[in-house]
Amino acid sequence: MSCPHLAGVGALIKKAHPDWSPAAIRSAMMTSADSLDLSGQPIKDSGYGNRPATGLAIGAGQVNPNKAMDPGLVYDATTVDYVNLLCAMNFTAKQIQVITSSPSLDLNYPSFIALFSANSSSSSHANQVLEFSRTVTNVGEDVSIYTATITPLEGLVVSVVPEKLEFKSKGEKLGFKLVIESDSAVKSRQFLASGYLRWKEDGGGSHVVQSPIVATNIAFDSLSSSSRN
Repeated sequence: MSCPHLAGVGALIKKAHPDWSPAAIRSAMMTSADSLDLSGQPIKDSGYGNRPATGLAIGAGQVNPNKAMDPGLVYDATTVDYVNLLCAMNFTAKQIQVITSSPSLDLNYPSFIALFSANSSSSSHANQVLEFSRTVTNVGEDVSIYTATITPLEGLVVSVVPEKLEFKSKGEKLGFKLVIESDSAVKSRQFLASGYLRWKEDGGGSHVVQSPIVATNIAFDSLSSSSRN
């Protein structure tokens, strides 16, 4: 039943913001979603012993239509962004038909998944570092400032550069980089960590732009197998 509900919310947002792209509408629903249930507790995963759901199970959370109408910031994506993604995934020119710019696996998506190598060989002691580049568009007040906060992820160092985004006009786009670094202890074991990057509006503003982060070194076939057990 999630599909018709989300389609309906998407139609409401499109009615209110006819100039928004599908990517902007998707971003509005994702970054304003609720990660807590009605009792104020983390949403549980009934297939995981009723423990708090990981990012792989909960996704961005439960859609909040009222908040999605006014998300503050959106992660937009253009046709070129998707073409670059297909290029990086080794689609041929014939399959894509149009190839432009440079291939990039870093789609401007409102969530992050860091897949670290499972290699625990003693010959490699260097910490692994993954970087994500994103651009957000101000759809809120003309002048607004957002400050980044990050949920601590055990065994990982997560940072944002810059930590503050200062918008001078509505429609302005600003970029940032999310950096996730694993330590040597994490490399010696399997792990699955979930958290959030939140851009909070300064000066008493009401907008909180929330993006889920998942980091793991477990192969997806192993995750799929364990979820069925």
